[in-house]
Amino acid sequence: MLRVSDLAARTDTGRARSANEDSYWANSPLFVLADGMGGAQAGEVASSTAVEVFRALGGLPDGPGTYEARLAELVERANVEVYAQAQSDDQFAGMGTTLTVAYVTPEDLAIAHVGDSRFYVLRDGELQQLTDDHSLVGELVRRGQISAEEAEDHPQRSIITRALGIEGEVVVDHFSWPVRDGDVFLLCSDGLTGMVPDALIAEIIAGAESLAVAAQRLVAAANEAGGRDNITLILFRVEDVTPGAGAVVSEHTMVGEPAVRPPATVETSRGAPLASVAEAAPATTQAQRRQPRPPRPGDPRAQPRRKRRRWVPFAKGFAVIFVLLALVASGGWIAAQSVYFVGTNDDGYVTLYSGLPYELPGGFDLYSTEFTTGVPAQELSPHVQRTVTANKLRSYDDAVDLVRQLERGEIAGQNTQ
Repeated sequence: MLRVSDLAARTDTGRARSANEDSYWANSPLFVLADGMGGAQAGEVASSTAVEVFRALGGLPDGPGTYEARLAELVERANVEVYAQAQSDDQFAGMGTTLTVAYVTPEDLAIAHVGDSRFYVLRDGELQQLTDDHSLVGELVRRGQISAEEAEDHPQRSIITRALGIEGEVVVDHFSWPVRDGDVFLLCSDGLTGMVPDALIAEIIAGAESLAVAAQRLVAAANEAGGRDNITLILFRVEDVTPGAGAVVSEHTMVGEPAVRPPATVETSRGAPLASVAEAAPATTQAQRRQPRPPRPGDPRAQPRRKRRRWVPFAKGFAVIFVLLALVASGGWIAAQSVYFVGTNDDGYVTLYSGLPYELPGGFDLYSTEFTTGVPAQELSPHVQRTVTANKLRSYDDAVDLVRQLERGEIAGQNTQ
């Protein structure tokens, strides 16, 4: 049976930020970390709202399904809460947060994750990242388009491709990890990993006399390297306990008091306090659940949930429809498939299409998706956004070249024709 034998948690504003938008809850056997975004107080509200869903419950409640599936349901519930607040008040519009959650079960470790905060295991002196970064550079590294070293200084490294609060639904990575006696686990925001390389993180943890000392030294190392962001981390060690005669072992063994960063207290522009997330958060339905490791937005094999369509109104576009129908009837449809255009899907990601950017009445598409990138169109300059959404017909090489330049961040602030 597994239990947590030691834990430590710390958060620090860093040297460049005036406020701390990170939140966490460390209450063995449950550990939650969130890194908010949105400016002013919005990021702090987003992260604390997400963490409050878990804190208000005091742990992982009993219920059907595996531990990891139940964690994922709570992450989806947190997304509903953050999204509702973002929609309810203009001062919170566009806010979001990462969320990484770990739960030590009697047999293994359950993990649920959204965003670019990270979860590591230190085993036999080696540090291994268990979660994927839901970020633009993370997608590019996984696709082999840039190296891990290039990702560290990439101009678009701050763009994340998945977060809580951006949409009403979110895809949650969730899985179980086989734990060995003595494993040390680290949850952290990118304020640590953006400043301190993995090799040094492993060295600091392995060389510290306790996890509390290791946590202190990690925060200090991040600040010494520049402290450009908020720094938050949770460290815990797991041991395998075999109950003997008279031994009393509980999966909810506490190691000290729960460590938590108090949630933000914010009033709306109308002066009324925000509703507590503990109040009747809607349950997640079976249809909303996600399977482990779903396709990522930047994966060429992943198809967007909805396509960005350009409708042809029947009255105003009769002539266009006639020409397109004539193309189909005359075999011109084959030729039409040799042209390409760059646009955005309904999730806002830059997408390469083949065909013509129209849909005929009856839902007949004159285009098909080649692949979807991990580049959110809203992160591009206004001029480049207009270029991307203009659906200009291009050759394959021209269209692919434009997409690759956008992925590498080479024209994000430049004019394109």
